[in-house]
Amino acid sequence: MSWQQYVDTQMIQKQMSKAAIAGQDGSIWAKSNGFNLTPDEVKKILDSYNDPSILASGGINIEGRKYFFLSGTDDVIRGKQGKGGVHLVKTTQTLLIGIYEEPMAPAQAATITESLGEYLKGFGY
Repeated sequence: MSWQQYVDTQMIQKQMSKAAIAGQDGSIWAKSNGFNLTPDEVKKILDSYNDPSILASGGINIEGRKYFFLSGTDDVIRGKQGKGGVHLVKTTQTLLIGIYEEPMAPAQAATITESLGEYLKGFGY
């Protein structure tokens, strides 16, 4: 399966409003239509995994939109903005980015992105 197929079938078809898979170097491997994510945004997100205080003070910025940092672990970061949010999952080689809007619940977004993340980790990605 191509990276674009993962975005389309495992994230967008499961009702994420926008989704992307990026490499640990910031390069964007695949993204949904109309998602204007930049490599610089990806790099800043990846840097924040090493220093979560960046997120606490500045939020998560994607497409010029600021998401308020809710929580994070070594692999997962969650943010909220209005009635939607962002769910980020870092794997061995990738960063999964899922944007969701109401009526999707945050827990559903977590299940979608974290399940795909675990799947990719199982194959060394």
